Amino acid sequence: MTTQQTNTTARKSGLTRILLILGLSVLLCGEAYFGYRLDILSAEQEQIKEDYSMSNNITFGLFSLDQWRERIAAVVDRQVTDYKVTPAQKKAMQAQVQEQLSGLINTVVKEINKPQKSLGGKLKKFAFNQFVEPAQLQAQVPSFSKTIVDKVNSPTSIKRLKNIATSKIDQLEDATYDSTSVAYSQVTKSLYRKYQVSNPADFNKKVNSHLAAIRKVTYNYAYAMLGCVVLVMALWWLLRNKAELQNTLFIMSLLFAFILLAVGMTASIIEVDARIQTLNFMLMGEKVSFENQVLFFQSKSIMGIVRTLIEQPKPDAILVGILILLFVIILPLLRMIAKGIVILGNEKLAENKVVKYLTFELGKWDMADVMVVGIAMTYIGLNGILKSQLSNLNISNEFLNTTTINYTSLQPGYIIFVGYVAFEMVLTYRLNRIKTNDPVVS
Repeated sequence: MTTQQTNTTARKSGLTRILLILGLSVLLCGEAYFGYRLDILSAEQEQIKEDYSMSNNITFGLFSLDQWRERIAAVVDRQVTDYKVTPAQKKAMQAQVQEQLSGLINTVVKEINKPQKSLGGKLKKFAFNQFVEPAQLQAQVPSFSKTIVDKVNSPTSIKRLKNIATSKIDQLEDATYDSTSVAYSQVTKSLYRKYQVSNPADFNKKVNSHLAAIRKVTYNYAYAMLGCVVLVMALWWLLRNKAELQNTLFIMSLLFAFILLAVGMTASIIEVDARIQTLNFMLMGEKVSFENQVLFFQSKSIMGIVRTLIEQPKPDAILVGILILLFVIILPLLRMIAKGIVILGNEKLAENKVVKYLTFELGKWDMADVMVVGIAMTYIGLNGILKSQLSNLNISNEFLNTTTINYTSLQPGYIIFVGYVAFEMVLTYRLNRIKTNDPVVS
């Protein structure tokens, strides 16, 4: 081959490499953008759900004396306000009054007609028998009963009774409170101002609508990130016989892997959400209901798990947090850097014992794949335990109905982290092929 042909081939190879770098850079920017948006939305989703769980926490609902007071007082107040006496009730009331009056007359007559020892008692008995006829009194009992019942059920009397009952209910309501009222008022006031709503119904509606939109977009971003990586591997396949481009492909691929790892570390990977969806019972013919009572909520990323463990006062928790940080985050980063040095560094640097050990020997200490399995097992375990425990709270009878729901789920961050682990395995395989000068064959 002549010098001119060699130069032409070198120029073509250089141009191809530049075009490859430009194309991969576009994909890399796309992946970085999708990852950035996913991370931002993941943090926003976590914050919104924390606000939702705070507003609907069982402490401020089902376990709050104030909430029970308001619901029961509202039922009793409606019963008092809507109080009316039906003709059947009026007839039964009149019969009861008539029975009581008749019994009272019989008791009085019997008491007076007893043998009297004192002069005063004998005079009363004589006067009563001379001027009072018990049979006549008994004959007037029905009319007396009707007069009494009509008076009691007159609009004026009903209004007076309602006012007395309502004032007593208000007094009881004012005397019944717990320590959650002030905290709940402050929490809801802050949250309603933040989300620009004025009541719990609007708050829940707005939050659920926002969360549904975020959930859809975050999964789309996650799939878009993985799609970028799939395109990189497709390029590898297309250029499998271009040995001069393998190093460039590998270095760019390391950048793709770094973004996957960064997003997989910081985005939420698992979410635990257990709720009492509804609790209903009947009181004085009216339904009393509690809805969306959050029993427990927690959303964590891998970095969040590490931070939580390290902040614990227990030495064993701190140790576990440090080990996860070392073997799941720091070690993968060091191995990626070492792989880049092996590909780009000079022969002396590439043969450095530390670099070679990080690249080829330390893979068995890389626990990212173990973390993937551990998170999956944690999810399966937690999900099973929550379903079992929540099922015990599901009650359905004539007095009480409760429905629980378990929203525990793996999040897009976990998908990205799994994608990183799989891609890292591919990178390790490709590095071995590149170093042995054994390009992939069709």
